[in-house]
Amino acid sequence: MELLQVIKIRTQEEMESAFVIRRKVFVEEQRVAPELELENEEVSVHFLALLDNQPCGACRYRKTDKGYKLERFAVLKEFRGKRVGQALVAAVLDDIPDNAEVIYLNAQSDAVGLYAKFGFAVEGEQFEEAGIQHFKMVKI
Repeated sequence: MELLQVIKIRTQEEMESAFVIRRKVFVEEQRVAPELELENEEVSVHFLALLDNQPCGACRYRKTDKGYKLERFAVLKEFRGKRVGQALVAAVLDDIPDNAEVIYLNAQSDAVGLYAKFGFAVEGEQFEEAGIQHFKMVKI
């Protein structure tokens, strides 16, 4: 039985692991410009997913003027289909304050189903961000 855990990042080493994962998924695989991928890091709360103690996924959230925004969900290709994305979403939602009025995200089109499982609903039209099609989703 594989052990899947999600930790809130507390050390520079954990942060570096998250950046490596995000760089592989967003910059190398999805061709996002590196300067677009790395922004707002210091105002975000970061998470790292570990499968049998091996870093395999990362994400973050931050408070904006519109509410709490979930961002940068990335799972390494060889770990997809192992519920890593679901574990990351669950960990973030568990960490956001109970009194949060608005929780939202910009979901890549193929990830809409994942977020819908957690009570997020599409709001508005599809749009392009960093060359990738997205939908804004809000937790209801």
